[in-house]
Amino acid sequence: MPAISGTPVAFIHVGDRQRALAFYGETLGLTLHSSDGFGDFLAAEGALIRLTALPDFKAGAHPVFGWHVPDIAAAVRTLRERGVVFTIYEGFGQDELGIWTAPDGVAKVAWFADPDGNVLSLSQA
Repeated sequence: MPAISGTPVAFIHVGDRQRALAFYGETLGLTLHSSDGFGDFLAAEGALIRLTALPDFKAGAHPVFGWHVPDIAAAVRTLRERGVVFTIYEGFGQDELGIWTAPDGVAKVAWFADPDGNVLSLSQA
């Protein structure tokens, strides 16, 4: 069966639309694709992120979106220079940049949050 064709869209709920647009646009460097009365679409290299503001939104504890990057250490350093704080989870054994290495020694992940507390991630394998 052929895959569904079209541009993938991830939905991220936020509490403050303007604050989220500033973070995803200015801090993460995503480009505004379009906006309407309900939210904003940001271009994310072949996909779209739909930011939708919801009153009294509370983020969950698990990642909602991530980027698979070729050099996770370089990506973490770049985002840290832009003011992003990476989350250190007690007992995970992350390195000084906040990067966790899987037991296989190959897969790596680093986590950070947007201003609403949505967990985002960088990964490398």
